[in-house]
Amino acid sequence: MAKFKIATPTGASFTTAGGGYNYEMEPLEGIDAEIVEGPADEDGFIKFAQDADVVYAKGMRFTKKVVEGLPAKCRAIVLGSVGVDSVDVKAATERGLPVTNCPDTFIEEVADHALMLLLSAHRRTIEQDRMVRENRWREGRPALLQIPRLMGLTLGLIAFGHVARAVAKRAKPFGLRVIAYDPFIEELVMVEHGVLPVTLEEVLSQSDFVSMHAPATPEAEGMLMEKHFRLMKKTAIFINTGRGPTVQEAGLIKALSEGWIAHAGLDVLEIEPPGNNNPLLGMPNVTLSAHTASASSRFDPARKRHVGRELGLILNGKWPMSCVNPAVLLKSNLRRWQPVSMERGPNS
Repeated sequence: MAKFKIATPTGASFTTAGGGYNYEMEPLEGIDAEIVEGPADEDGFIKFAQDADVVYAKGMRFTKKVVEGLPAKCRAIVLGSVGVDSVDVKAATERGLPVTNCPDTFIEEVADHALMLLLSAHRRTIEQDRMVRENRWREGRPALLQIPRLMGLTLGLIAFGHVARAVAKRAKPFGLRVIAYDPFIEELVMVEHGVLPVTLEEVLSQSDFVSMHAPATPEAEGMLMEKHFRLMKKTAIFINTGRGPTVQEAGLIKALSEGWIAHAGLDVLEIEPPGNNNPLLGMPNVTLSAHTASASSRFDPARKRHVGRELGLILNGKWPMSCVNPAVLLKSNLRRWQPVSMERGPNS
């Protein structure tokens, strides 16, 4: 038996099968630790994790019941994702348990995907492809004669975190004017990125492209409603590479079907995977991908090594790099270790 037990539910995260835990174990070399799989149901995992030193959260929801059922010796809950909506962070905070994530592992991929959806929706890529395949060659040019040139149009960002900033950086060379709304970010941060800070209403009414980047927090759930889509231009394109539940999908469907907006490019949906009765699947003015924005050949190795580094720090009694509830760290038995700012996480 290893000195430290890292408990994790059976199964892979992000539906990425196989591979084992070799990447996570690389940073744990020299530490007598073992990643052990247990049941992926609440009661079974609680019982299994009673001797766990750390929990590697994946494959199931870590509800208040699960979090409260973890042993006193458990030092943290470690995630291999940017989003932490699979864990009841409030319950973890009340328990004094740090919850970590991977805040900067897939930023570039998601930003690329957001811009891909923007460009493909604007230039009607899928529609153009279909015309060629269906022997409707001559219909292609007239369709595009109805849309404006890209240069000079306005991109509005809802939330201005890492991905939104990377999207803004990519949009600038295309000649897009970029504005953003984020009540949790200082306006000067936006200005430093060449982005104009505005209200949510101004983002919606002024933008030719609205790109949603709000995280799946209780405050952001259902944030965009029917009334918000009514504020947008009839020619506007809505992009979402953030989280599906931040949008009330019924309002978006109504906006698309009744022509309040022109198009949507969606990597995320309110319910995933969608049922066959979801109207979005049959709409010609919707471009879809299967919550794959973060995927690349770098995806699994990078996030798993990040998890391994966090596990190593915690088991060595140190603060993790990326704690989403940093207030608990000061009261924990873990120690602050970074001598200089890393511009991320609680050690900044």
